[in-house]
Amino acid sequence: MRNLFLALLFLSLCVAASGQSSSSSAPAPPQKDDSASTGKTSQHASNAEPPRSDRVNISDLGNIEGQSSSKDTQIDLSPPPDDDQAHPKSPNAAEDIPAATEGDVAEFHPWDPHKAAKDIEVGDYYFKRKNYRAAEDRYREALYYKDNDASATYHLAICLEKMNRPDEAIQQYQNYLKILPHGPDAEASTKAIERLKADSGAKAAK
Repeated sequence: MRNLFLALLFLSLCVAASGQSSSSSAPAPPQKDDSASTGKTSQHASNAEPPRSDRVNISDLGNIEGQSSSKDTQIDLSPPPDDDQAHPKSPNAAEDIPAATEGDVAEFHPWDPHKAAKDIEVGDYYFKRKNYRAAEDRYREALYYKDNDASATYHLAICLEKMNRPDEAIQQYQNYLKILPHGPDAEASTKAIERLKADSGAKAAK
């Protein structure tokens, strides 16, 4: 009887031991991911800190410092291949300007069309009073403040003709025709040139 009891006790201990070992060796059930349903993942992503430029390792960029990462954005500032032959004196152009200004050559004039218009108005005032010398000065001053002004050029030509300076008058009439070949005074300028040249020819024949 006692032996039977011990045998049953031993058998029950064996069964209990085998059950514990099987439960401990069994894999744990997978945990359910609730992040999709609760939106925790998207919330975490939205709260993530943005990347900072001071944390970038420049050695990982693969470009030389100071160069653009795209060659398309680089501007070619080199001169054309034939630039030296086409413009051999271009490097010295700025140095030549002061020397060229001597004798009123390549002189820089101030641009003031309003003052030029006023000079023409005053020149016409003197011209009507037959003060041709004063009128000439005003017309030339108008051309000083506004190069190639057609009105000042034409009135200067008439003024020079009145002062019996035909060669200078012809030059100014021709200048007017260069400025306005079909201008309102083009026909009068053409006739004046023909007249002055004819007079000069007649005087030369005598």
